[in-house]
Amino acid sequence: MNDDTERNRRKARVGKVVSDRMDKTVVVSIERLVKHPTVGRYVRRRATFKVHDEKNECHIGDVIRFMETRPLSKEKRWRFVEFVERAK
Repeated sequence: MNDDTERNRRKARVGKVVSDRMDKTVVVSIERLVKHPTVGRYVRRRATFKVHDEKNECHIGDVIRFMETRPLSKEKRWRFVEFVERAK
């Protein structure tokens, strides 16, 4: 298999930046609604990801697209791809 097909299969996500305090790293949150099994109401579930941001260009409130990559640190396995929406 060549490298090009491998790259196309990498997972990509879209989420909101919730922290930009680290150097070259942002924390991105993805929120989804899940129906509670017994109560029946919808509950918010949140997943957070550490994303590599080489140029420190992402800020809190930005909506970004990020992609799976090799492990860059203990918890960082994602890298910034592009802005979907900039914060005001």
